[in-house]
Amino acid sequence: MIKITDAAAEQIRAVANNPDVFGMILRVAAYQEDDGSVNYAMGFDHEREADEQLICNKVEILIASSSTPYLQGVTLDFVEMGPDDMRFIFIPPFSAEDEGESESEPDAGKESGTGPETATE
Repeated sequence: MIKITDAAAEQIRAVANNPDVFGMILRVAAYQEDDGSVNYAMGFDHEREADEQLICNKVEILIASSSTPYLQGVTLDFVEMGPDDMRFIFIPPFSAEDEGESESEPDAGKESGTGPETATE
């Protein structure tokens, strides 16, 4: 299932202390576009019937069953995209298409749609 890095977990826990999201749980979602690309999203929400509730890196998350296949092996991270620009990103799992690339330093920022996706809220 989805993995949450220590940096992302720390930031999520900090945001979860905001009174605006009191009593809510982080929802992580993903869906596939007609062109085959996958879109990721996250935000605080209330639990719904048929949600899967998980704890990843001490963070409670909700996942709708329709998102489950698209979150297998995905990593949620919190990274610096530039000076003073910290963001959550979703990193898709390693795929067979990536085998030809350097194993010591995978290209996490490819523009082909297989690199990290910036989270939307």
